[in-house]
Amino acid sequence: MNNLFSPLPRAEVVKAVERKYPRRIPLVMAKWWGEGFEALHGEALKRFDKIPEDVIIALIEPFDYSRMSLPWEVDLTGAYDTRCVLDDWAKLDEFIAHMPDPEQDPQFAWAKEMEAKARAEDRYFIFGWWRLFFERPWEIRGMLNLLKDFIKYPEQVHKLYDALCETYLAYLRRALRDFRFDGFWTSDDLGHQKQLFMSPDTFRQFLKPRYERIGALLQEHGIHWWLHSCGNNTLVMGDLADAGVNVFHPVQKHTMDERANAAQFGDRLSFLAGFDVQQTLRTASPEAVRAEVRFLIDTFDRPEGGLCLAAGNGILPGTPLENVDAFLDEALVYGEKKRSR
Repeated sequence: MNNLFSPLPRAEVVKAVERKYPRRIPLVMAKWWGEGFEALHGEALKRFDKIPEDVIIALIEPFDYSRMSLPWEVDLTGAYDTRCVLDDWAKLDEFIAHMPDPEQDPQFAWAKEMEAKARAEDRYFIFGWWRLFFERPWEIRGMLNLLKDFIKYPEQVHKLYDALCETYLAYLRRALRDFRFDGFWTSDDLGHQKQLFMSPDTFRQFLKPRYERIGALLQEHGIHWWLHSCGNNTLVMGDLADAGVNVFHPVQKHTMDERANAAQFGDRLSFLAGFDVQQTLRTASPEAVRAEVRFLIDTFDRPEGGLCLAAGNGILPGTPLENVDAFLDEALVYGEKKRSR
C-alpha cells in the first residue's frame, strides 16, 4: 500500500471535473463502506486511513417524516421502494403543506462546520442529499404505485414534483446563502440491470423539467452537479447532460457499456467511475482488481481529465481486505502515473 499520497487541494478536483488537466485522478467515496462492512472489520479498516479521500462531503436528509407532523401515521419500516408515506392522492395538499422548511432545518449548522473544515484544509466540498425526483417520490408513494401513477394520475404527479422541486431549490438557496460549496450531490436510481424503470419519454415529461430547474440554479452559481444513479441510464445520459449534470456515478458494471458511454458522452459529462462492488471487488483476485482499475482509468480518463474514481456502491461484507487494498492502491498509483505522461 502506497504511503506517499495526500488529499488533493480543491483546485485539482475542480480541474478533474472541468477537464483542465489535474495532476492525478481524484478519489471520491472510494472508501464507501457498505452496510455491515464497518461493523464486520472494525479496527482493521484503519489500514486504509493512509488513503486520501479527495473531497469532504456533507449530506443531509431534508425529508424527516417524523418532523413533518403529518396528520396521519407513517410506517417507515422496510425498504424505501416498498414504503408508502402518501397512501392516497386525496392527502396530497396536506402533504405539500407539511413539507420541510429549510429555514427551520438544524442540519445546516453541521453542514456549515464541515464546510469550514474543507476551507481550512483547502479541500473540495460537496453538499447535498440522497433521493431527488425518482427515489424520493417512490419513497413517498411506493415504487409500484409511482410507476402506475405516471399513467393513471399524471396531474397529481406533476403537482407533487413541482412541490418537491420548490423545496429542493429552497434548500439549495439557503445553502448558497450560508456557506460556499463546490459540488451538489444527489441521487436517483433511474435504471435496473437491463434498462430504465420508465420510458425516456416519461423521464422527459415528469423528471427532466425539474432537473433543468435544479441545474439552472447550480450553473448560475458555478456549482458542479454530481448525480448517483444505479442501473442502465444509457438512454437518458444526454438528457442528464442537457439538464446540467456535470459528474455521473457510477456507470454500473454489467448494466452500461463503459466504452460506449465514455466515447459518446465524455465531452459533455465527467465520470465518477464506480468500481464494481457486486462481483469484481468481492470475488476476483487482487491482480484482477488492479486490472479493472486500469481498465476504468484507460476508458474514462481523457488527456484533459474528466474522471474521478469511487466504489460503485457500498463495499459489501465478504469483500477481502486485500482486494480493497488493491483497488485503492492501484487507483492512486496508476491514476497519477496516467496523468503524468
